[in-house]
Parts: sequence; C-alpha cells; structure tokens
Amino acid sequence: MDTQSDLLAAVEQSPRAAAAHDRAGWVGLFTGDGRVEDPVGSRPHVGAAQIGRFYDTFIGPRDITFHRDLDIVRGSAVIRDLELEVAMGSAVTMHIPAFLRYDLREVDGTWKIAALRAYWELPSMMLQFLRNGLPAVPAGVQLSQGLLANQRLRGTLGFAAGFRRVGARHKRCVDNFLNAVASGDKFAALRTLSPTATMTFGDDEDLGVTELIERLAGAGWAKLIGAGRTVAVSVTASQGRGVVFADMAARGTAIQRIRYFAASSTSDAAANAR
Repeated sequence: MDTQSDLLAAVEQSPRAAAAHDRAGWVGLFTGDGRVEDPVGSRPHVGAAQIGRFYDTFIGPRDITFHRDLDIVRGSAVIRDLELEVAMGSAVTMHIPAFLRYDLREVDGTWKIAALRAYWELPSMMLQFLRNGLPAVPAGVQLSQGLLANQRLRGTLGFAAGFRRVGARHKRCVDNFLNAVASGDKFAALRTLSPTATMTFGDDEDLGVTELIERLAGAGWAKLIGAGRTVAVSVTASQGRGVVFADMAARGTAIQRIRYFAASSTSDAAANAR
C-alpha cells in the first residue's frame, strides 16, 4: 500500500511540473535512459536531451490540464485513464481522451519514470484542431515552427509516424472480443485471437479466457483508443473498473496480446482523493 502511494505520488509530479512550466523539474522526473512515446506509434524520445526537446515542443508552450478519471497501480507501473485539456493559445482548446502508462524504477531511493507511453489518437486530435477554423491558424503555425526548431525534420517525421495506427476494423475486433467475454461466449472470444495470442493480468500473470470471462462477466466499456498497434479500452465490471490493452497482429485484424489491468481499492481511493 505504501509503495502504491509512493508510485502515485511520483507520477503526480508530472502534471504538477507541466502546469508550473517547470522544464528542469519535468525532465528530471525521468531516469537517465528514460523514454517518452507520445503518442504511442510515434518515434520515442530517449534520454534527457531528447526528452527536453519533447518538453520544449509539446509541453512548455501550452497549458495542459489533466482531468483524471482512474489510476491503476500494478507492480511498478501506473495506468492513468483521463482526458487531457490542452490550451493551444487563447483561441483553441483541445480535449483529448487518453490513457497514460508510466513505468517507474527506483533510483537512489527515489521513484523515477523509466518510460511514459501516451495512448491517444493523433488523427482525431488533428480533426478536432481543424474544426476550429481560422482561430487555429496561429496555433498551427506555432506548433509547426516548434516541431521544426526543436525536432528538426527527422523528429517531425517521427512525430508524424503517430498517424499510422490501428483502424476501425481493429477496434471492431476488440469490441467483438469484449462482447464475447462479457457474455461468456468463450469460443467467440477465441475466434478474435491469433493462434499464438497471449493474455495476462497486468504484464506477466498468465490469464486464460475462462478466467477473464469470470472477471469481466457483464462488463461494459467505452473509450476505445487506437494508438500504434494497440487498442486501449476503459472497462467496467462488477468487480470494478480496469483498462484492457489489445495489441493487434502485424497482419490482419486478429488480437496478438491482451493485457488487463484492474483497479485495486487502494488506487481507486487514491484517485478519488485527488
């Protein structure tokens, strides 16, 4: 319980430093070999120098508010279900549904972020941005200038790689899987999986379809987000809330890997207290 509280406290320093526009404080939250993949599918930023350039491009020039819905702690990972409110100048504010995953490592007695992965949909964000019309032009120019100045052409192309992601048919496959699991239809669930698919509770506790059916009987879900090769889903079952990460096979629409993270009473209480 104490470790969970420590991990949540360490993670909470990230939005706090971003809100204070504390560049050194934000970059200093990461391990020396820390990495940021934001959004998942884009080229990761690795090490303090690259993470600093990421901050200069995407965080420093903007006011970002984290509207937290749920925090899940599993091992040394924290999964955060939230909406990001991003003010891109005085005329344009974006509301971005997202999941954040923080993997932490203890360094000299202090929890540091070893990896931050942000699951959100870059194409959907751009459509929302463009719907602002003319008021979005100055913000778009500022972002483009920031990308080229801080990331150069290679980094800009690396960010644009985030446009490549799983699509509607992959989301339908995951939706079909969850429908089958929630209704107890084991064979329908298996039909959505590749022959070599793996399922785990968290990252490493083996989980069978029958056990997942027991955990998610009658479950409902919302907020299916496609980022990179992954569909992330917020689920609610009688046993509580959780997040499912479904990694899709490289070809076709079958699911290659399922990871289910369920909220504990401790992380629920910590999230509700904030």
